Amino acid sequence: MKNLVILGAGTAGTMMANHLVKKLSNKEWQITIVDQYKTHYYQPGFLFLPFDIYTEDQVKKDGKKFIPKGVNYIQKKIELISPDANKVTLENDETLNYDILIVATGSKIAPDEIEGMDGPEWRKNIFDFYTYEGAKALRDKLREWEGGKLVVHITEMPIKCPVAPLEFAFLADSYFKNKGMRDKVDITYVTPLDGAFTKPKATKALHHLLEEKRISEVTSFNIERVDYENNKIIDYADTEVDYDLLVTVPTNMGDELIERSGMGDDLNFIPTDKNTLQSKAYENVFVIGDATNLPTSKAGSVAHFEAEILEENILKYINGEPLDASFDGHANCFVETGNGKALLIDFNYEHEPVEGTFPIAGLGPMQLLKENRMNHMGKLAFRWVYWNMLLKGVPIPFVSANMSTKGKKLETATV
Repeated sequence: MKNLVILGAGTAGTMMANHLVKKLSNKEWQITIVDQYKTHYYQPGFLFLPFDIYTEDQVKKDGKKFIPKGVNYIQKKIELISPDANKVTLENDETLNYDILIVATGSKIAPDEIEGMDGPEWRKNIFDFYTYEGAKALRDKLREWEGGKLVVHITEMPIKCPVAPLEFAFLADSYFKNKGMRDKVDITYVTPLDGAFTKPKATKALHHLLEEKRISEVTSFNIERVDYENNKIIDYADTEVDYDLLVTVPTNMGDELIERSGMGDDLNFIPTDKNTLQSKAYENVFVIGDATNLPTSKAGSVAHFEAEILEENILKYINGEPLDASFDGHANCFVETGNGKALLIDFNYEHEPVEGTFPIAGLGPMQLLKENRMNHMGKLAFRWVYWNMLLKGVPIPFVSANMSTKGKKLETATV
């Protein structure tokens, strides 16, 4: 028997287990997936949890129910990857040998990277919403908060779902309007970028929304420290932004396992071929989802598209065939704009977010880069799609792994 080992049972790892168990003979291959956590979280739902749009039970389920029969599921901490020896060490010195390794260990927030961020005010008046615990604590805070200066802040790129902080600011505007206290809240959006979004085309499309919603913007802000005693964030140019409530996106980093194993870059992301998803250093190691260093969004839709390409490349690798270098960085995501509306963006390595129709050229029914209620309903419907189709490796009708150019006004991305 040959061994294929998947590290991480989050979105990307679970999808790969479901894809490959259908393709590999159980007489020739043993598929094993390893993750220390029992709970599987619907991470896009963390955005909605602070505003009481989703409940706790809607964003978490028992992870085991999504692991297909025929896959060996191990719930243990992963201590080390030894790629030269084709071996993974688990807690209590248990070892797994592999012929093929898929790393899907994701990314985590690292508030300790910024002085003062995770100090005594962490989750008291300094919050994240990129974790289940952080989103839940922020929900409890917002329920009782009486107003003041709300600062929504991004520490540095890359981060999971680059549009989520902006969505948070838009949803906060709606939330406080609905509570009848918007006039008591000053919202400021603080980013290290020179615009609201990572792509200039999207920044142009989104900027007017900031103005309409009276959300102030501070750009090119490279944070040095949090002065939690005086409620200020301070950047390297000594620019200061005051807050009463700070909602921050800390530095996002790959799993510490990657650092221990000597396989990552400065942020613990694994150098990965951006088209084949093969590790640049080890030919029998493949990387998917947030664990990669690919120049595309760290989002569930990207992992979904990667999984379709990676499935084929694993089979080609096993058969000794050249890998398919076709992954184009495709990302597709809804952007909540508040008041029951959302935008839809579609882009890849080559093309910035474009106008047009999705998923069917000329018909839609969804419009790209257009704010409407249909896109908002699509965002809410995606939770069902996630639990019932995406995780289980079920193809989503009319949505291709690579970005379709039909029915779209194309512009080349600026690098």
